[in-house]
Amino acid sequence: MRTDHQREQGATAGGAPGHGVTAVAHPNIALIKYWGKRDERLMIPYVDSLSMTLDIFPTTTTVRLAPGAPADSLTLDGSPAEGEVRRRVVGFLDLLRERSGRSEPAVVDTHNSVPTGAGLASSASGFAALALAGAAAYGLDPDRTALSRLARRGSASASRSIFGGFAVCHAGRGTGAAADLGSYAEPVPVPDFDPALVIAVVDAGAKAVSSRAAMRRTVETSPLYRAWATSGKTDLAEMRVALRRGDLDAVGEIAERNALGMHATMLTARPAVRYLSPATVAVLDGVLRLRSDGVPAYATMDAGPNVKVLCHPADADRVAEAVRGAAPGCSVFTARRGPGARLTGEAER
Repeated sequence: MRTDHQREQGATAGGAPGHGVTAVAHPNIALIKYWGKRDERLMIPYVDSLSMTLDIFPTTTTVRLAPGAPADSLTLDGSPAEGEVRRRVVGFLDLLRERSGRSEPAVVDTHNSVPTGAGLASSASGFAALALAGAAAYGLDPDRTALSRLARRGSASASRSIFGGFAVCHAGRGTGAAADLGSYAEPVPVPDFDPALVIAVVDAGAKAVSSRAAMRRTVETSPLYRAWATSGKTDLAEMRVALRRGDLDAVGEIAERNALGMHATMLTARPAVRYLSPATVAVLDGVLRLRSDGVPAYATMDAGPNVKVLCHPADADRVAEAVRGAAPGCSVFTARRGPGARLTGEAER
């Protein structure tokens, strides 16, 4: 029987050349944000985070080993991956090769059903799918905890998309190998709470400032960042209690204050990072009107202008209508709890 270390680091007999391995992963939306990394090489976040994996917008990734090829071949939504995307994916493949002791280049074909780079967690689903398919293609056999650590090396939020439903990512402690070992995601058991998440896409375009650059600037220059990071510990503890109770109002209030606080740190960075657009503010105002009318609805936002609104499933249609009225022309989608990452043909986890 293989040890845990062998399961994480060693190769199996799998990953035969010419046979592609396909994985599917869904994005997650953080209800408690991490925003900021204390180790950018290992992708270690400053603070713990907690998210809900969605049942929409999956990423499908196929990895095939290509012995004799001159380099890795990468396509994203049918076009060659270039620039920063290619650099990150090749770096991740290099990590898989290092851990497996193999050297073959790979052919990677990824299809997102969510706009890439628009603050809709495409990197989370993308690197979760790549981690699972790539590990299998190179003959690695990590357990789910080790797989979440591996996915984190591509995108810190990807560690949470390994799991379905609600998941927490631990920031870990220490530096180097100790930090790497201590930063992983695990599921948060919440059996009876399945809210709706109405997603208002007010702008599907790529962000002018990448999340990575915005995080670095915020951590280094915002006078509010440390206070927000400290308050996040309280937010996380209270969120766990609220989820166990299935208390939508408490979950929503905590998520909204945590997200608005994160954006406040960005607005006080030097120079400021402002993802909020007039349409974003209009949707936030619409959410406040819904609450004043007695509809439990609470907003959260990632690094981008798009707004996600937590509500009871029975209120989702009314919330979606209010969002469309607040920001005419925006695209609106409704999500529920979704599955964890899986190889095609596997049962949902």
